[in-house]
Amino acid sequence: MELGEVMRTTFAAREFTDAPLPDDALYEILELARFAPSGGNRQGNRVVVVRDAETREALAKAAEPAARQYTAQINAGENPWNTIVPTKVTAADVAATEPFARLTDSFRQAQVCLVFLVDLAVVASMDKDLDRIGVISGASIYPFVWNVLLAAREKGYAGTITTLASAEEPKVQALLGVPAQFAVAAVVPLGQPVKQLKKLRRNPVEAIATVGRFDGPAFGKP
Repeated sequence: MELGEVMRTTFAAREFTDAPLPDDALYEILELARFAPSGGNRQGNRVVVVRDAETREALAKAAEPAARQYTAQINAGENPWNTIVPTKVTAADVAATEPFARLTDSFRQAQVCLVFLVDLAVVASMDKDLDRIGVISGASIYPFVWNVLLAAREKGYAGTITTLASAEEPKVQALLGVPAQFAVAAVVPLGQPVKQLKKLRRNPVEAIATVGRFDGPAFGKP
């Protein structure tokens, strides 16, 4: 499969068949993905391969509190977990909300869950003193996560980046024996998807790229 096709058809899969994802195939996926860049090439990326059903269930349970708030905010017409626009959803609203099953059931259905970690002792967080939520540290882990999904797509597998369990990071760290300096960046359920999407909906280049300035003219096809 050509790289262009892989990039255009790697989608967020949350439903999986019972088909196995053998260790040799998973090893090949990680073997390719490990060439992702990281800040200073410090390679603080780690991944825990979780196949055990009981542990996957615990990961799903760890994601449920954040999934509950996510669902409550979606039901209220909000952008969930937003740091700019304050939520109008109350704690009582959240407690009374049943989370969308699709947000956590994938942990149970997938053949494997990959828990991605990044060593905060080696990342460069240039935005740590800014008055906003930090995002720069993600540059040292999410290219690796995305490489895994690209490599999985090429082999006929799929998954999705989930971050709900990160809201309960201490629980995940305790569950998997993760040292405190490692942040839980994502949990990726991985397996053979029930269906493979071939056409994804994304904004066109002209809607996301401008020339010279943020308010500059759209960058269009020559």
